[in-house]
Amino acid sequence: MSLRDIPLTTIDGEETTLAAYADRAVIVVNVASKCGLTPQYEKLERLQREYGERGLTVLGFPCNQFLGQEPGSAEQIQEFCSTTYGVTFPMFEKTKVNGRHQHPLYAELTQVRDADGKAGKVKWNFEKFVIAPDDTVTRFRPATEPDAPEVIAAVEAALPAA
Repeated sequence: MSLRDIPLTTIDGEETTLAAYADRAVIVVNVASKCGLTPQYEKLERLQREYGERGLTVLGFPCNQFLGQEPGSAEQIQEFCSTTYGVTFPMFEKTKVNGRHQHPLYAELTQVRDADGKAGKVKWNFEKFVIAPDDTVTRFRPATEPDAPEVIAAVEAALPAA
């Protein structure tokens, strides 16, 4: 099964896949509302606004696996994201990124190596995967800010040709 064919469910309960974004670069990021890294929402939204018209879509996957830092319901998560950070990018249902019930999307993404050559488990909230339209994936660990030069370079390289 291709990365683009893995079934996903939006935060509103709609069924979709990454194929809906086949002609776009995407950033898949596991997010949480009560994490020290939560302010990264602001920079993720800025990327969405700055690069959206050029073919980028940020995709947020709430995850409660790290110290219970995403305890809310779908409605609470949406409310928090929109009122606190003005999030306009698509959000998905709560997702297990590691472990026994790991979502198939993350089972594939965690095989990708980061800049240090390490694959494996998602380390914490806000781990980012930049996926180009050709399914090339670049991985960034949580501490790497969404506006870091290496992330911007990966986004620009992944954008569809104009």
